[in-house]
Amino acid sequence: MLGIYRNMSLALLVSASVAWLVASTPALYQPIFGTPLKWVAILAPLAFVLVFSFRFEKMTLAGARIALFAFAGVMGISLASILLVFTGASIVMTLLVAAITFFAMSLWGYTTRADLTRYSTFLIMGLVGVVLASLANLFLQSGTLQLIVSIIGVLVFTGLTAWDTQRAKNDYLTYGATDHGEKLAVMSALSLYLNLVNIFQLLLTFFGQRVEEA
Repeated sequence: MLGIYRNMSLALLVSASVAWLVASTPALYQPIFGTPLKWVAILAPLAFVLVFSFRFEKMTLAGARIALFAFAGVMGISLASILLVFTGASIVMTLLVAAITFFAMSLWGYTTRADLTRYSTFLIMGLVGVVLASLANLFLQSGTLQLIVSIIGVLVFTGLTAWDTQRAKNDYLTYGATDHGEKLAVMSALSLYLNLVNIFQLLLTFFGQRVEEA
């Protein structure tokens, strides 16, 4: 688990560094977010995750790790828009709330004796619904729909955090430190990374203060 959290933390550091670099460099963010390229920045992480998932079994351990950090870099470009839209204080506060929520649920998932697999179907269906509704709202721009998606999304991703943590623990108990076990640990790091990032982004609906409102 320490290795998984380490990989997840490194991926978050990569994303934060790329996001800060893009957001603080007009020559980078203007061509991206001021043109139709913004759609590439928004949708690229989703495409990357799909490719990563479908090709995971064919990847080597080193390839899986490279893919994780490459994805973190792509995600950082997408997250740069947050630094441009919301105030620094509200971003820090939201990140703190998201981190506390994430680690509380992850700790519970690691220590609970309940089998969380029974909730997996509900969580996956919720995840698909949140993704589809979020994609639809990119075009609809409905404040009401965004609020509903944010509430449901936070519940879904906190549940996924507990489930993914328990699954990572069980994977280690099953495969140990084998190559396959190490690859699964990389996938677990990606899953937990996505859970935290999505909890953070969804909570911005409630805690984020836009720059023009400051």
